[in-house]
Amino acid sequence: PIVISKDFDAQLIEIVQQYRQRTEQFKEKVIDPYASSPECSPPVSEYKSIQLMINDNYHVSTFSSSFFLCFSPDRKYIAWLSLVTIAFNYNLWFIPVRMAFPYHDPEAVPLWFTLDIIADIIYVIDIIVFQPRLQFCKGGDIIVRKKEQTLFCLCFLLKSEAFFEFSDRLEGIMTKAYIWRVIRTIGYLMFILHLNACLYYVASEYQGIGKTKWVYSGQGSAYLRCYYFAVRTLINIGGLPEPHTVFEITFQLANFFVGVFVFSSLIGQMRDVIGAATASQTYFRASMDACVEYMVSNHIPRLVQTRVRTWYNYTWDSQGMLDESELLEQMPLVMRTAIAVDINLATFQKIDLFKGCDNQMLVDMLLRLKSIVYLPGDFVCKKGDIGKEMYIIKAGEVQVIGGPDNKIVFVTLKAGCVFGEISLLQSSANGGNRRTANVAAHGFANLFVLDKKDLNDILIHYPESQKVLARKGRKLMKAKGKTAPVKDEGEKKKGLAMFGQKPPTPKMLRAFGGFGKGGLLEKLRVCDDLMSGIMVQTHICNLVCVWQWI
Repeated sequence: PIVISKDFDAQLIEIVQQYRQRTEQFKEKVIDPYASSPECSPPVSEYKSIQLMINDNYHVSTFSSSFFLCFSPDRKYIAWLSLVTIAFNYNLWFIPVRMAFPYHDPEAVPLWFTLDIIADIIYVIDIIVFQPRLQFCKGGDIIVRKKEQTLFCLCFLLKSEAFFEFSDRLEGIMTKAYIWRVIRTIGYLMFILHLNACLYYVASEYQGIGKTKWVYSGQGSAYLRCYYFAVRTLINIGGLPEPHTVFEITFQLANFFVGVFVFSSLIGQMRDVIGAATASQTYFRASMDACVEYMVSNHIPRLVQTRVRTWYNYTWDSQGMLDESELLEQMPLVMRTAIAVDINLATFQKIDLFKGCDNQMLVDMLLRLKSIVYLPGDFVCKKGDIGKEMYIIKAGEVQVIGGPDNKIVFVTLKAGCVFGEISLLQSSANGGNRRTANVAAHGFANLFVLDKKDLNDILIHYPESQKVLARKGRKLMKAKGKTAPVKDEGEKKKGLAMFGQKPPTPKMLRAFGGFGKGGLLEKLRVCDDLMSGIMVQTHICNLVCVWQWI
């Protein structure tokens, strides 16, 4: 007798199922190289997780739960930083002036006192309200460190960090950041001249006002005269009075050395700022000049050269770049996905062919789109061409045209419309993926293009969506076949045009079976052949009988 254990059978069934699942996972890994490994990752130990939570007594907050999050360049926080920067510059510029020049008259004291109080109030508000709530990034996490923070820190009182933070954040939100960089560099230059003017007045007081020709004479505005001297000294213009004493010579030599070093650095920085601002324009000009030189060397017609130049100029004026993909490739996948979803996801969801498909598949399709600019009159696709792309109109208009010389406009498609999507699912058998109409750009048109190869690469990872697209593609093709347009009489006939087309079978003959195989005429022909055979056999028999009788 055969003894069967139920527990043993259950274990065998479970082992077989596990092997099948493992085989399916490895098959998916072969098809999709980006699939995760079937091996399970080891779990994190409880001790390590606790240590990560209590390390350094840091309070880690997520982006969704942080209320006072000032890590991103928020415009309100930048507006507050601008006030702190103004107060910082007030102290930075006027403290040396008030220390060097005799501007503490009884009439000016109330003004200085009021300005000092305003600057101090801004400092106190920033120290008490804003600085304790600032967060910083450490290891990719937003960290709040309230326990280890000192309220009255020296860096808070100086506010130099606020100025540089304001500068960096302002550059981050400006479309033309080089303007602020130029202004900031000019400010550095003027501040150095300002300090030199204050030092020159202090040196003149030390030597004695008007005692020699080199010192300040004491006539006119003291600050303006000293600032004029600082400009001529640091820029090395020349024409200054000769210093006589050792102190004057030493001071003047120090001015010359500082002027050479500082101004050469500032001029180099200014050159870098202007060069960075015009780098993209220089790249555009170099690309266009190289293309024009290539066309001239190959004797390209003048009309084609003009259209190429027009394309370069329009693409640069409308986009500020020649290829958007170069810019997007530098971004991480999350940023590229956010940009693509914001631009075209709503349009993709409206396409009948893609309704019911996986949203993640639509997102992957958005990442494969390429931007192309067409000039007025350019054919996007022609009738009879192989259909390999689907088009989405980003800007401009395209027209479906036909008739003699393509003068008839059947329909005009505007921004947001889609065409050519059926060609992505048609096979090349029997010319099924041929274009059925002429589409040309009406004016300048910017289109997004999805290639058939990219779609096939995406559908490998979404088999259910592939089935949905195949089913919808067949339905659309059937509907398209019922409403197929009648061919023009001017089109050339296929085959031997000398003999024309075969005329249809008459209705009477079709009623009796027609001329085809198995029809009435075929049966009559078979009967006729049988009767002929019987008559021949009868005649032979008669001849045999006569021969025997003779």
